[in-house]
Amino acid sequence: MSRPTSSSAALPIAYVTLRILIIMNWMMVVVILALLFVVPNEHWIMRSFGLSPSPEAERLVMGLRAIAVLGLAAIPLNYVVLKRLLAIVETVRAGDPFVAANASRLQSIAWALLTLQLLSLVIGAIAKAVSIPRHPLHLDAGVSVSGWLAVLLTFLLARVFAEGALMREELEGTV
Repeated sequence: MSRPTSSSAALPIAYVTLRILIIMNWMMVVVILALLFVVPNEHWIMRSFGLSPSPEAERLVMGLRAIAVLGLAAIPLNYVVLKRLLAIVETVRAGDPFVAANASRLQSIAWALLTLQLLSLVIGAIAKAVSIPRHPLHLDAGVSVSGWLAVLLTFLLARVFAEGALMREELEGTV
């Protein structure tokens, strides 16, 4: 039961924005791989932090490399979120958002967001472990109340969409 959508400017903007974010997400693979293998060596990293060779400096370099690897792990998770959101936007544009497929997409998004939050905790722990008093490593990682709320909200929204799709199917079956 498809209905025409309103002429809201938000949907085309969301569609284009998500497309751009998907491209930028994949571009991050190149950036992170360059950071891991092309640009830096241990000397370059220590010089950029103003460090002299020491066990502390080596620990910091290894921590930064571990964080970069975890950044690579986040890219496919971000792709899952962005691609599913794009598919949901397309169903909204078609006037048919309350379908079981969107409930499933939201469930996938919720799991990806949960995994990203767990990755953030690990990244925050690594940053804390390798920080040195002279050069503390401050990253926007660790516990994020809004991130955890987004996870809970997305799981809840997935359930709402599943129930809405089921109710719609039952209603169509009685008509």
